[in-house]
Amino acid sequence: MTALSPLLFSLVNSSKMNSFDVIIIGAGASGLMCALTAAQRGKKVLVLEHEKKAGKKILISGGGKCNFTNYDVSADNYLSQNPHFCKSALSRFNQYDFIALIEKYHIAYEERQFGQLFCIDSAKQILDMLLTECYLNKVNILLNMSISNIEKKDESFSIKTSDNHFNCHSLVIASGGISIPKMGATDFGYQIAKQFQHKIVRTDPGLVPFILPDKLLSQTKQLSGTALNATVSCNDKIFNDNLLFTHQGLSGPVILQISNYWHHNDTVNINLLPLDNLSDSLQQAKHKNPEQYLKSFLHHKTGLTKKLIHVWLSDNELDKKLKHLNEQNISDLHQRFHSWQVIPAKTSGFRIAEVTRGGVDTQDISSKTFMSNKINNLFFIGEVLDVTGWLGGYNFQWAWSSGFCAGKHV
Repeated sequence: MTALSPLLFSLVNSSKMNSFDVIIIGAGASGLMCALTAAQRGKKVLVLEHEKKAGKKILISGGGKCNFTNYDVSADNYLSQNPHFCKSALSRFNQYDFIALIEKYHIAYEERQFGQLFCIDSAKQILDMLLTECYLNKVNILLNMSISNIEKKDESFSIKTSDNHFNCHSLVIASGGISIPKMGATDFGYQIAKQFQHKIVRTDPGLVPFILPDKLLSQTKQLSGTALNATVSCNDKIFNDNLLFTHQGLSGPVILQISNYWHHNDTVNINLLPLDNLSDSLQQAKHKNPEQYLKSFLHHKTGLTKKLIHVWLSDNELDKKLKHLNEQNISDLHQRFHSWQVIPAKTSGFRIAEVTRGGVDTQDISSKTFMSNKINNLFFIGEVLDVTGWLGGYNFQWAWSSGFCAGKHV
């Protein structure tokens, strides 16, 4: 089945009051999934999007290939003050349900490390699939719509835009978090949540690089562009993946993962040699090849770049032979490479953070229907909620799962 152009969508009449069963604010991953699911049930659905295009974050995700889900998804892959909240939705619409949908559209995909699934061709295929499903089920989508006011009137909601007025029985907030504002992210969803007396769990950048303190950066910035496999831990969470030195600090998948668990002034422990035991290796090499220089041993034995070795070793150590290393020297080197202690100055912020940590408090949201426990027929789905996934397709799976479940109940 081939995708249809979103230009084929029928548009609602802008000259009069328009009534719908469901209005969804936000044409991102969760909003579109909710829209097509509700429309499949025969609901009259309208999606309002303040940007000029739908699904902009889908298009840029995964380097344009969209890491749309993961083969291994569980509640353990998510952060929330209410850690059990995501379990119901993830079980009712899981990764295999979404895989079945893309296979229906013959979208070619591949598995990368850690069970991550990417489109082989383009992220646009995922967006086109969602828009096609919306079109086939007669979902109305209006773009470039600025909402000026939302009110609850009896059993319906009234939504005013700059040049229109809509009402609906069910209102779904799928406006996302505040990460990557250049892609149109705003705090609109949080404002609506507060308007209807919902609490907001503190929001912070998630899946984001670290900026190092100036003193430390003066040493590491010469390594900008250097990548290596590392194990990183913070607050009892451990990840192993690639680490990248940047001109501002540290990035790469392993840093993005651990950033979800980091708070200001926390120490991050970094093992630059996760597959080796430097102490044992040095002891053995000292006896077998005592005339070998330490810098040569480190480069050939560990695979670390010469540039990194020169940064990590003192001038005295660079010209030291293995036979001159005593027990304390070896212990110090082991500690330096296996347990590099870093206290980042800050993160790179919401400007480039892939997700927003925190959001609408899930204590007042039904984990089955996603309806507010405070306001009847008001729903919150996707990233606007206090549910944040790991890097690796987990946040998209949360969008699909939460959007589907709400779409079954609006």
